[in-house]
Amino acid sequence: MGVIADVFSLVFGSRRNALRETLEVFRENAEAGAARAHEMQSAALSQLAAEFQYGGKSRFDRFMDGVNRLPRPLLALGTLALMGASLSDPVWFAARMQGLALVPEPLWWLLGVIVSFYFGARHQVKSQEFQHALAASMARAPQVAENIAALERLRAEPPDAAAARIEATAPLDAAAAEDNPALDAWKARRG
Repeated sequence: MGVIADVFSLVFGSRRNALRETLEVFRENAEAGAARAHEMQSAALSQLAAEFQYGGKSRFDRFMDGVNRLPRPLLALGTLALMGASLSDPVWFAARMQGLALVPEPLWWLLGVIVSFYFGARHQVKSQEFQHALAASMARAPQVAENIAALERLRAEPPDAAAARIEATAPLDAAAAEDNPALDAWKARRG
């Protein structure tokens, strides 16, 4: 038997899984690949969450957010006010429009660029804040999954099917009269 054991250890290696090692040359080990993919995804999410990690907004930041919310409503309400003014006092409105007609075209272009940059920058800031919130939510996803799994473990097991059948075939005792002093006293008071 010693010779056969030596031949097998020569062919298959000693205390190693030569077949597995040979197959892993041609095909990836699925379990090891899944572990590597999980590590890579966890590292990427941690890095993304760290990039967007910052404290709460200061009082000045909140004030500036409030100021930055004013232009769009003011533009909309100003346009409605101009329409109302054109209906209520056409002469006053015509005088203002004649003044606007005197504004040179390059100044209109400059105003358009300023307004476009303002709204474009605001859109970009809001988009980045959304990405920050999304990254923070994704960073909390493993904890949420763990909490859900813990809740599932706490869920009571369903009742035994045989016990349910016995209860279903048992006679109902609800129709049987029982002594209830409180009910009797209440009935006596009602007459």
